[in-house]
Amino acid sequence: MEKLIARHSDILKVLDEKDYVLVQDLCEKFNVSSVTIRKDLNYLESLGLLFRNHGGASKYVRYAYEKNVDEKENINVEAKQSIAKAALQMIQENDCIILASGTTMHYLARMLVNFGRLTVLTSSLRVALELCNNPNINIIQLGGEVRKSSTSIVGSISETILKQFSCNKLFLGVDGIDLDFGISTSNAAEAHLNQLMIECSDKVVILADSSKLNKKGFGRIATLDQIDCLITDDGILKEDRKGLEEVGVSVITK
Repeated sequence: MEKLIARHSDILKVLDEKDYVLVQDLCEKFNVSSVTIRKDLNYLESLGLLFRNHGGASKYVRYAYEKNVDEKENINVEAKQSIAKAALQMIQENDCIILASGTTMHYLARMLVNFGRLTVLTSSLRVALELCNNPNINIIQLGGEVRKSSTSIVGSISETILKQFSCNKLFLGVDGIDLDFGISTSNAAEAHLNQLMIECSDKVVILADSSKLNKKGFGRIATLDQIDCLITDDGILKEDRKGLEEVGVSVITK
């Protein structure tokens, strides 16, 4: 029993360092079977000390839930601003780009206030309003059903409009990035619209702070092999960065 308790404590120490662990890695570290590790993780979860998931466990719950856009505005502000600034460097004059919804997109839109000629297609009402401050930017606002919680447009009308365009780059915010599940969001309708955005874009750039890593939203948008680049903060774990780069995702940290 004492040995078992010691292993439990050691597992929790590993979680404190990494936030997420794999069953296989724990088996190798403690030289025990996967059955034993799974029993350990189930027991620790019953005590509320971790969260179990397929293939491992995490320090925090891995499922993203929907938050109101006003609440999101006050979360990881500095990281979002830095990410938006890095995204700005990827936009060139005369580009035709898509800015999806999300608070990081709001920051990016504000940074375009003095930009040169640009065409921006967006599903976000707030992004469109921010861009109205720049007379050089041609704005195409998708129409359709308004999601009040995100102040963005979804639904069949917006999807029909979107299919008429082809763009250089898509800048997309997500609720979750998982090496197996891919990128996702908490709303199914928004996930479907984002899928179509990917289809009509030459390059897909994800803007997401590191808190989105190892999380899943309800609606899957795409697998990671459909993503060209992730711009995030330096809180990303080395193993997560390695996993993303191994499937061809370029990772930029700010």
